[in-house]
Amino acid sequence: MHNNIWSTIFDPGTFSQMLRSATPVALAALGGLMTEHAGIMNIGMDGMILMGAFVAAVGSYFCASAAMGILAAMLFGILIGLFFALFTVKLKSDEFIIGCALNTFALGVTAFLSREIFGLSGTSGYAVPSLPNVTIPLIDRIPFVGKVLSGHSIFVYVTWLLVFLMWLFVYRTPMGLWIRASGESPETLRTVGKNPERMKWIASILCGVFCGLAGAHLSLGYLNGSFVEGMSASRGYIAFACVIFAAANPPRAYIAALMFGFFDALGLRLQSYVSSDLTGTIPYLITIIMMVYVVVSRQKRRERLAKQQLQRLEP
Repeated sequence: MHNNIWSTIFDPGTFSQMLRSATPVALAALGGLMTEHAGIMNIGMDGMILMGAFVAAVGSYFCASAAMGILAAMLFGILIGLFFALFTVKLKSDEFIIGCALNTFALGVTAFLSREIFGLSGTSGYAVPSLPNVTIPLIDRIPFVGKVLSGHSIFVYVTWLLVFLMWLFVYRTPMGLWIRASGESPETLRTVGKNPERMKWIASILCGVFCGLAGAHLSLGYLNGSFVEGMSASRGYIAFACVIFAAANPPRAYIAALMFGFFDALGLRLQSYVSSDLTGTIPYLITIIMMVYVVVSRQKRRERLAKQQLQRLEP
């Protein structure tokens, strides 16, 4: 039995599933790090992902095109980003309350509309166009590696490119600098003639777009053209944890998402040996450990800085 468990853990299917599970979390995290840099705590990403998944499925069904479903999810992401910024930036509402309200609203409205459009059984029985899997020539022939890297939805590969592009955007472009400054030092940004509130609006819109893409991957890629009520399954909160764990750095956020993806895949693969109720808690337990690590690390860093300052003050 022990040999079977180890072979299951290191099976290429586990790592292939890891990439699929990590992709929606990573996409949402790329959006969440934008609002984090802008000084906005966005815990409403779970609702954004869920609504993006629903809009993508509906758009794909009625337009008979997965591409149109993705476009619909992105456009809706812009709208939900504007909605979030309206309350948090323009009206100065509490971002935590707005995020909670957004998540609750998304859970209710998507369930209601799904039942109205598709019935109680959801999209099962409906021909919702989904994204085809992409086979990478040559790589698919390499033992182990081919099974891990080839045969995924296009979103898996696009996410790799987006991680690199977002790193360039955040740390190597003037706009990225302005967005970071809007959260770290808005008054300084004003002195150079830039509006911090405008940067926050842009960050919120980008977050909505990325969460829309994350939702589109869930319904059209991960579940092959299916929408299930509550299918975001707290991935927005996981993405927020990845952003905090990675200090809003795109490559680190993707690595954190891969950690979640690995343990999520591991939980699914070990259901033959352990109760699914137990294995299903593994990725969320790891997320809690990640957050505890971040809090403890920050506390130790503050204590170390305080000691250094005291040493400098001593004669």
